[in-house]
Amino acid sequence: MSNIPFTTIDWTTIEKVEYKGETGTATWQTLQFGDLRIRIVEYLPGYLADHWCEKGHFVHVLEGDFTTELKTGEKTKLHKGESFVVSDNLSSHRSQTENGVKLLIVDGDFLKNK
Repeated sequence: MSNIPFTTIDWTTIEKVEYKGETGTATWQTLQFGDLRIRIVEYLPGYLADHWCEKGHFVHVLEGDFTTELKTGEKTKLHKGESFVVSDNLSSHRSQTENGVKLLIVDGDFLKNK
């Protein structure tokens, strides 16, 4: 991990990049500090991820709600104020939302499966 001095983030100045899902659209605002990635991600209403993710994340719901589905079939719905964490390559997952959601997502080498 990088040595990061005290840094404030004005998310209104960070570019929003659009990504298409299997259905719907997501926007990402991304900051990269070495292997540490910090994002504000918005899944617009009707979004379903177009892939199963193997990456580890810390995910916190800022607004709205969404469902994370594991490849095993288990589904978990998270609401504003709730979070999940998973290490790399431990639980294939994908996200979907009916009404839209805004997330804070943090990932990096600290979540590598050892």
